[in-house]
Amino acid sequence: MKERVKAGQPSVDERYTQWKSLVPVLYDWLANHNLVWPSLSCRWGPQLEQATYKNRQRLYLSEQTDGSVPNTLVIANCEVVKPRVAAAEHISQFNEEARSPFVKKFKTIIHPGEVNRIRELPQNSKIVATHTDSPDVLIWDVEAQPNRHAILGASDSRPDLILTGHKDNAEFALAMCPTDPYVLSGGKDKSVVLWSIEDHISAAAAEAPSTKSPGVPSSSGSKSNTKTVGPSDKILDSPAIGPRGIYKGHSDTVEDVQFCPSSAQEFCSVGDDSCLILWDARIGVDPAIKVEKAHNADLHCVDWNPHDENLILTGSADNSVRMFDRRNLTSNGIGSPVYKFEGHKAAVLCVQWSPDKASVFGSSAEDGYLNVWDHEKVSKKKENVGNKMPNSPAGLFFQHAGHRDKVVDFHWNVSDPWTIVSVSDDGESTGGGGTLQIWRMSDLIYRPEEEVLEELEKFKSHILTCSSKP
Repeated sequence: MKERVKAGQPSVDERYTQWKSLVPVLYDWLANHNLVWPSLSCRWGPQLEQATYKNRQRLYLSEQTDGSVPNTLVIANCEVVKPRVAAAEHISQFNEEARSPFVKKFKTIIHPGEVNRIRELPQNSKIVATHTDSPDVLIWDVEAQPNRHAILGASDSRPDLILTGHKDNAEFALAMCPTDPYVLSGGKDKSVVLWSIEDHISAAAAEAPSTKSPGVPSSSGSKSNTKTVGPSDKILDSPAIGPRGIYKGHSDTVEDVQFCPSSAQEFCSVGDDSCLILWDARIGVDPAIKVEKAHNADLHCVDWNPHDENLILTGSADNSVRMFDRRNLTSNGIGSPVYKFEGHKAAVLCVQWSPDKASVFGSSAEDGYLNVWDHEKVSKKKENVGNKMPNSPAGLFFQHAGHRDKVVDFHWNVSDPWTIVSVSDDGESTGGGGTLQIWRMSDLIYRPEEEVLEELEKFKSHILTCSSKP
């Protein structure tokens, strides 16, 4: 194995065994789901039902196959156990080679090509966009799509809408706007492309009254979509719309894009040219601010803080996460990060701010770790010389080590605080497909220290009372 005993470091198996022994202590809940095929993207869908001990929620993931069966977009139902419900012995007794009883496949969509990125529409999370190895962005109404059986030779499912405008493959950079039904994409053509799904709805409504709700792609008015799905149907039969704008400023592949949380007109992008670019569609198609050297290597990911719109995170092949304050960035390309978070030992693949606490974010990387950080703890660590973890990077307060290979994607659950779904591509380390994990760290880890100590003191007195009884 690649990681075996390098400079005294534990092997993948040793690290995993150590982590597994700590699961009952570190986690409030954990579900492990073995995947036959790797998944390059995982996202939470809408919450369906709330019950006493667990909630039922949609989960979106992909299956990247070897060609023996088609690539698919999978819609699953997930039982999310509520906080402080799972017993410690229960969450530790999982089989890493088995499928979790908490995750059940609900529907399969046969995808034209690999599913490299999935993003749900915030205004209607039953609508998702996918990137594949083509210039197009595909829009799916996952509830309306028919369930398909993924067997060799089966025809592709037909998207509800195709977004055109890229001149070359757009594989990973994809974002949905929190305020309006807008879609943003980046690709190998070095361009950032912006669409409005409403452009299709209004065009369709002009031809025929639509009965669909706002924010849902409608196929009314598109004659090609009156056909029934059959083996001869091709992706070209789906209605297509062109972009609102094409933005050029990168000199290499655009790897990730993100909207400003409060605006469909402001967004940012990062790419293999090491640049972070902020755009404002109201002032034109040229960069509003361009940071020429945001990192010392390719940038893979970016996220914009939903609680504080001045803060932007970037992750790079230089193994670091950097936090920028857009007030400190200038249009001549000069801008230095507020802080560099250096805890990963390989390229960072995904960064995302927590929806529950403004200063918290997660980062996942090719080193197999998903780190959870709190940038407010950076200054506190400098003040606190007697830190309990003196060797840990500043700001890092939790490290999820349940994956044995690169963690390619993760997503915080907006409906269930502090719950994360993460997925790894395990092909290199174990020769397997992938691992999907749904987990929630113990609240004793992130709650205020005084609160935690007070609670533990109650347990202490309870234990002493019990032990003193005859």
